Amino acid sequence: MPQNLPERPDFFARHRALLEQAVAATASRGHWTPYPESPSKSVYGEDAAKTGEAAFHERLGGHFELPGHPASGTTSATETSPYGFPLGVTYPRLTPDEAVAAAQAATGPWRAAGPDARAGAAAEILARLNAASFEIAHAVQHTTGQAFVMAFQAGGPHAQDRGLEAVAYAWAEQKRHPEAARWSKPQRKGGPLLMEKKFTPVGRGVALLIACNTFPTWNGYPGLFASLVTGNPVVVKPHPGAVLPLAITVRIAREVLTEAGFDPNLVILAAESAEERTAAVYALHPDVRIIDFTGSTAFGDWLETHARQAAVYTEKAGLNTVVLDSTDDYHGLLGNLAFSLSLYSGQMCTTPQNLLVPREGFATDQGVKTADAFAADLAAALDKLLGDPARAAGTLGAIVNDGVRERLEEAAGLGRTARASAPVEHPEHSDAVVRTPLVARLDAEADRETYTREWFGPISFVIATDSTEHSLRIFRETVRAHGALTAAVHSTDEDVLAATELAALDAGVHLSENLTGGVFVNQSAAFSDFHGSAANPAASATLSDPAFVTGRFATLQSRRPATAEEHTEESADA
Repeated sequence: MPQNLPERPDFFARHRALLEQAVAATASRGHWTPYPESPSKSVYGEDAAKTGEAAFHERLGGHFELPGHPASGTTSATETSPYGFPLGVTYPRLTPDEAVAAAQAATGPWRAAGPDARAGAAAEILARLNAASFEIAHAVQHTTGQAFVMAFQAGGPHAQDRGLEAVAYAWAEQKRHPEAARWSKPQRKGGPLLMEKKFTPVGRGVALLIACNTFPTWNGYPGLFASLVTGNPVVVKPHPGAVLPLAITVRIAREVLTEAGFDPNLVILAAESAEERTAAVYALHPDVRIIDFTGSTAFGDWLETHARQAAVYTEKAGLNTVVLDSTDDYHGLLGNLAFSLSLYSGQMCTTPQNLLVPREGFATDQGVKTADAFAADLAAALDKLLGDPARAAGTLGAIVNDGVRERLEEAAGLGRTARASAPVEHPEHSDAVVRTPLVARLDAEADRETYTREWFGPISFVIATDSTEHSLRIFRETVRAHGALTAAVHSTDEDVLAATELAALDAGVHLSENLTGGVFVNQSAAFSDFHGSAANPAASATLSDPAFVTGRFATLQSRRPATAEEHTEESADA
């Protein structure tokens, strides 16, 4: 006699209202989120913070277990907290061929389940990730160097927002066409030609997610969930310095998939030891058909050029630019810019780098400010913001790796420093490497070779130009040639704002105007702000829009002749 099997949960029914709200939010573009950003006991529960921190500490120095995950060995420990201690965590290790084969073998039932079941499972994964936000926050903090509150928000709820946004686009685009249709073509003689047709969204194949060191979840979740919901298994390849946040994500995803009756190998963790460099091997695997990448321009360009068998979605780097023409709130401008340059020590792909200022000055409510005066005032605003070490540490976080430190040293050697970078003593982590932003004064013509390369980290340039018109020309030319993720302008002149909007459209970059309050150019809100643009060289995708999901699947049809009787019966039923 067969045993009674437990009933599988209907995750789509559980989350259908949420999914419909998410789709509506992508259309309305207003503020909406189901995942509260405040790490408050009143929001997440009295014990959530303590439980999450304890879960993180239990991981340290141990092996990260992923039940049922394929493995042919164990990685070495590769993660060291920027706050001064090794995590000492090891992970299952497998070869690219083993990972891709396991993912492929899991595909069939997932494809057959259809968009509703896939979107429901994805929404359940996100719900459980939200419940684990404190554990993930500690993992993000101690792999990226973000301060805790930022790690909680950007690594937790904001990343979950971006994941759900991708789910919404993927679900809606697959539902654009009906599952079935009857086709009837009238003829001059005899009855109509009748066909019965079915339409099935089919994923491209194995997806590869190559994640970054600085924002492993925020940048990783859109591709992960877009690929899953469109019917593709995903191999998650973390940066060796930031494995734990994505390992936790993979564990939760596999648990949900198992409960839903699917093969958990739809999500594979491809961790590697320190001496390995498997990203390029995975990227050229003939069965990898989708690649999501966040990281350096050099490797992103390489992927776009060489991974010809795959649809490649990249977010790379660029020359984020601010055009300063005039302002009626100079104090607010300085405070907003100082915070934008300081947040996470400038280790964001959206941090401003090139600040274009007319050499002879721009009009403000505090008088005309020359490029030199503005640089001095910005330095003073940074000193004021970061004067208290505890506040500074909460804003700056820690320097993520040696590459950022080396760029800071190189920038100091330019010899044009308006504000030097200085160390900050972290009040809780004495071994943390914390540095304040460096601001250098450059000239638009003499220093073009310097400011037309990206200086990732807390490094920005006040660049003297001949005029606002000259600034706009430099903005348009440099972003078109080298790319940017963000741009901003300050002006009280509507004609200048219109000219800057036109320049931004020509350059293919998103623009912010006159930010002086609590909204910053290096922050973007899911369901409202688009992040990245395939219209300039800094990215080949936008998080998120229809183009981000439609290349991950094809709608395939099958058709057969239908009898007149069937057609008549269906018409009567209608």
